Amino acid sequence: MAAARRMVVIGGDAAGMSAASRARRLSKRGELEILAFERGHFTSYSACGIPYWAGGLVNGPDDLVARTPEAHRGRGIDVRLRSEVTEIDVAGQRVRVRDLDGGAERWHGFDDLVIATGARPRRPDMPGIDAPGVHGVQTLDDGRALLETLEGRTVERAVVVGAGYIGVEMAEALTRRGCRVTVLERGEQPMATLDPDMGRLVREAMTGLGIDTVTGAEVAEVLTGEDGRVRGVATKVSEYPAQLVVLGLGVAPETGLAREAGLPLGESGGLLTDLAMRVRGHTNIWAGGDCVEVLDQVSGRTRHIPLGTHANKQGQVIGTNIGGGYATFPGVVGTAVSKVCDLEIARTGLLEAQAEEVGLRFHTVTAESTSRAGYYPDARPMTVKMLAERRTGRLLGTQIVGREGAGKRVDIAAVALTAGMTVEQVASLDLGYAPPFSPVWDPVQVAARKAAAVVREAADR
Repeated sequence: MAAARRMVVIGGDAAGMSAASRARRLSKRGELEILAFERGHFTSYSACGIPYWAGGLVNGPDDLVARTPEAHRGRGIDVRLRSEVTEIDVAGQRVRVRDLDGGAERWHGFDDLVIATGARPRRPDMPGIDAPGVHGVQTLDDGRALLETLEGRTVERAVVVGAGYIGVEMAEALTRRGCRVTVLERGEQPMATLDPDMGRLVREAMTGLGIDTVTGAEVAEVLTGEDGRVRGVATKVSEYPAQLVVLGLGVAPETGLAREAGLPLGESGGLLTDLAMRVRGHTNIWAGGDCVEVLDQVSGRTRHIPLGTHANKQGQVIGTNIGGGYATFPGVVGTAVSKVCDLEIARTGLLEAQAEEVGLRFHTVTAESTSRAGYYPDARPMTVKMLAERRTGRLLGTQIVGREGAGKRVDIAAVALTAGMTVEQVASLDLGYAPPFSPVWDPVQVAARKAAAVVREAADR
């Protein structure tokens, strides 16, 4: 009887364990051995839920775990926790693994290797950055350490460094905890994933919610007290007292192992794969999740877009292909939603700067509307910005900022982008209508009509 093929997975979260689970379902245990290494204490968890755990909206960490190591093992996947892969030997088809608790190291061979190492929080090199009380938010272990600080000490003031998705979500979480929160953002406006004019709306709303948002603020030092713990944050011009600092500066692909192994990386440092999620130039090495770059279907370029939705889909593709089936991952359009208190923030497609970078010429429009018919109770204001390609009218991107009912409306634009629709076609979509759900013209269609008119007027000149 032939020896079983061995699938080795580096990383026990979304992409890695989705790949392992899918491959297990498609293959017989005697034909495929699956070995997964995870350096933390958890598998298959929702890192996106950490801010809501910190804010007391959900329990954790167990409630954030979709499938435990024991559950994976019961399905025939050999999960090894606290096991860090320290080297990939591509030619020898093996990986070196260190037991983080015992210190022992040994090599494990593979027939198929899945790299799902995720991303690491950006952590600037500055004085005090490693002081107690300074927290990144990437893994459940990070979340548990943050909760220990919040519950073990009096935290009256907190500083969040960076106003991206994690930054604004953590600002809400800490506000719910009763902290006085200051958000420091080096850019012109919060949410660099939006155009500055839309980011300004987010800043105004955050200020109205009692979150002190300081832009153009480049952090120079984390200040510490006599006990070595954090006591504040210093920019080049001011100091902000804090008993807790959260880093929300975004993430970078965790691809140090891949780089050392000579595997191909893109401009952002993410692994480059083909449509089947094989690492380019290799037939038996696969990669997915936050450590890869993906095809942006709108611009035609690869980008690093770290989201759990992509990671799970890519893992399914990898597992299908290793398990003997066939699947591809076609790319993304860059859709994301977030919230801070009752403010919903959404975007899909390209920002103005991204469109300019790839040489696209476009029109922009901004439309004000409401979440429901204006006469219906609790109708809330909503701002929709839309980018349309000159001459063709092809939809290039949409951004939405508003209250209840705003965020998920971006899905209309995401589908339209995927289908390559024009703004005129978006305006003609047969969307559901009733006063409790939408005005007669949905806010996305209000913007699309406005964009279509601008495209037509420009073509007539």
